[in-house]
Amino acid sequence: MSGSPLQTEFEFTLPQGYADDEGDLHREGVMRLATAADEIKPLKDPRVRSNSSYLTVILLSRVVTRIGTVDEVTPRVIENLFVSDLAYLQDLYERVNERGADVVDTTCPECGEEFEVAVEPRTTVEVEAGNPEE
Repeated sequence: MSGSPLQTEFEFTLPQGYADDEGDLHREGVMRLATAADEIKPLKDPRVRSNSSYLTVILLSRVVTRIGTVDEVTPRVIENLFVSDLAYLQDLYERVNERGADVVDTTCPECGEEFEVAVEPRTTVEVEAGNPEE
C-alpha cells in the first residue's frame, strides 16, 4: 500500500462546455468517485427502464458535483451537454472508477515495459498541420 490518501474528487475541463439558460458557458467541473448506489439506484428509474441509454445521463448527474457555477447537476444539465462533452465525461468516469485515479495503462514502445501514466484532464494537445516527416 502506498500510504497516500484515496483521491475521491477529480477536476475536469469540458472540451466544449455547458451552455446554461442564460447563455453562460461553463467548462470547469468536478466529478467524484461513484458508489455502489450510484450504479444500482438508476436501474430503478423509469427513464432508464424505458431507454437503457438514459443510464449514462442519470449516472453522470449523480457523480458530477459541479460544472462551472452550476452546483446542482441534474439529468437536464447532462442532457444538454454537447456530445463531445458527454463522451469526455463518460471516459473520465470509466478511468477514475476503474482505478480510483485518473491514469491510463501504457507500454514503452522501445522496451515493452507496461506502466501507468497520470492523465491531466486540463491538458490539451495542439497538433499542427504539416509534413509529418519534419
